[in-house]
Amino acid sequence: MKKLHLVSLGCNKNLVDSEVMLGKLQAYEMCDDPSQADVLIVNTCGFIGPAKEESLNTIFSLHEARKKGSVLVMAGCLTERYKEDLTKELKEVDLFTGVGDYDKIDEIIALRQNRFSPATYLLNEEERVITGSNAHAYVKLSEGCNQACSFCAIPGFKGKLHSRTLESLIKEVKALVAKGFYDFSFISQDSSSFLRDVGEKEGLIKLIDAVEQIEGVKSARILYLYPTTTSNALIERIIASPLFHNYFDMPIQHISDSMLKRMKRGAGRERIIEQLELMKKAPNSFIRTSFIVGHPGESDAEFKELLDFAKAFDFDRVNIFAYSDEEDTSAYEMDEKIDTKTINKRIKQLDKIVQTKTKKSFENEIGKEVIILVEGESSEHEYFMGARELLWAPSIDGEVLVNDSDVANIEVGKCYRATISECAGNQLIATITTVA
Repeated sequence: MKKLHLVSLGCNKNLVDSEVMLGKLQAYEMCDDPSQADVLIVNTCGFIGPAKEESLNTIFSLHEARKKGSVLVMAGCLTERYKEDLTKELKEVDLFTGVGDYDKIDEIIALRQNRFSPATYLLNEEERVITGSNAHAYVKLSEGCNQACSFCAIPGFKGKLHSRTLESLIKEVKALVAKGFYDFSFISQDSSSFLRDVGEKEGLIKLIDAVEQIEGVKSARILYLYPTTTSNALIERIIASPLFHNYFDMPIQHISDSMLKRMKRGAGRERIIEQLELMKKAPNSFIRTSFIVGHPGESDAEFKELLDFAKAFDFDRVNIFAYSDEEDTSAYEMDEKIDTKTINKRIKQLDKIVQTKTKKSFENEIGKEVIILVEGESSEHEYFMGARELLWAPSIDGEVLVNDSDVANIEVGKCYRATISECAGNQLIATITTVA
């Protein structure tokens, strides 16, 4: 049997597309060692500078490691965004494909032909090979984006919003439940715009209503809400749901009205704070966001406003991004660029506050009884089982180390009630008490 080595870079939306490719290549045996693989695929990210650099470095690294006669395939966002330059200059790569043909990857390899379909691929009923868990799966709601954020190039190479049908999504979730999955994260570039391209303003509320009716779904969360398309009604519907966690992932990027206007974000400070306060009032709420530092024109006063807000509001998790000057964005054409030294200095200041808030969020869990999902051996030591709070999203929100259990024969992929005894950095220590 021929061997396949696949690297999925960037976001979890990319991971779903990688899982579609794995579904099409089940005739291959998965291989961790690139030097043994007959086919090597990199699903690239082309969002910002560091992601583009990581994608290219991965290609070069795999090219150095691969055996003679193997096929190296470059797929995804970076390839789509720079297809003319890459296909002409990147001689290390044998085959190129963008974001429109994940379900045709078997044909691309068999025919040895580059392929760039004009439309972005949108999952329908293709079989995916879910990776990383036997309990959790990501479900992609849509592709593309109708927003016009000044710093973002995604609409340029992914196109306008294109939502899946509700029927397609429900069919996929039911199929995944039949395979044993019960915990789901619903994702897209702008999840709160789901179905707006077909005239439905509250598509996520319809999704929640439908998913709640599926027997076997025990846990769900929505990732990537956008301030202008997240209504109070949606927030309240999430809070009212017995199934969807009060998990609110809304990247606000800034809080200064003048900066939000420059960033073309739509919602201003007052509306964002109204949303965040409504989320914070929810029982057992968890709020994740991201900030961009150093966007063109960001003054000292505007940055101080962001610092003060980060101090005042208790976010559970925050990602900080340095502004990346991307061609094909409106910010690229703006004057008043911020120098790298200033950006790094500001990030250091903001990160100090964020780390304090994150530590507070972890420490707030001490003494609580929570539901955890056991994921396997911990990252810390083979003697610990690794888990996450079921409320949290996989990979990004932290780890629970199980150091003791009142239940025998703990199983990976199952949920248990556990008492949190202490916190060590971004890891909680817990004792399992009962099966959940």
